[in-house]
Amino acid sequence: MALGIKLARVAIIITIFALWEALSRSGIVNPRLLPAASDTLAMLGQLLQRASVRNDLAVTASEVLTAFALAVPFGALVGFLIAENRYFAEVVKPLLFFAFSIPKSIFLPMFILVFGVGFAQKVGFGFFSTIFIVIMSTTTAVEQVKVEYLTVARSYGATSAQTALRVYLPSMLPVLLEALRISMIFNLTGVILAEMYASRDGIGHQIASWGENFQMKQLLAGVVMIATIAIAFNEGIRWVETRCSHWRT
Repeated sequence: MALGIKLARVAIIITIFALWEALSRSGIVNPRLLPAASDTLAMLGQLLQRASVRNDLAVTASEVLTAFALAVPFGALVGFLIAENRYFAEVVKPLLFFAFSIPKSIFLPMFILVFGVGFAQKVGFGFFSTIFIVIMSTTTAVEQVKVEYLTVARSYGATSAQTALRVYLPSMLPVLLEALRISMIFNLTGVILAEMYASRDGIGHQIASWGENFQMKQLLAGVVMIATIAIAFNEGIRWVETRCSHWRT
């Protein structure tokens, strides 16, 4: 069953690239607007050989990982504290949903004014784009921990640390791993958007430059590059999630 699902996914991807190739080669879509998939992949190979592109990828990776490393533990801690206080949760949770529903891109000029154009601005906006989904997911995960488990642990004299490691973490981990996949998408999107809006380096800056100069092969190759990175991270977290599936309650 699992093998069949994987083969179906591969078949869909191959079909998309084949359709892309056919539309461009046949002239149904102007090749200047949509270069053939084979040409785009060849351009991707050429871009990866350029030292400037590899440097931009390294810059973007450092910004994404820094924002992620800051947002996840901080957001998880805030979400845990909110969920543990019922009154506070009733007050704060609606406000979190309101804040989450606001498009984060409208705040990007404020980050540029505060942090300038540089590493701090992009990490800060990536953090801001990620923190709300982490808080909300952690709050939901804590609320799903069964009260019976906590009662049994405390009745046996478990300390707060033991309760957190032996009860909360195993019960929350599947939900948190799901949240990690989603939050990384928000994080990567936030950093790339910040690079495209105002930056001197990073792969988002390169993509914006290619688009402004109508370099469609480079632009689509950059899109494929970012999509591949996002899919690789997503599948990595999914693999960890399947390994922890026996902890689901």
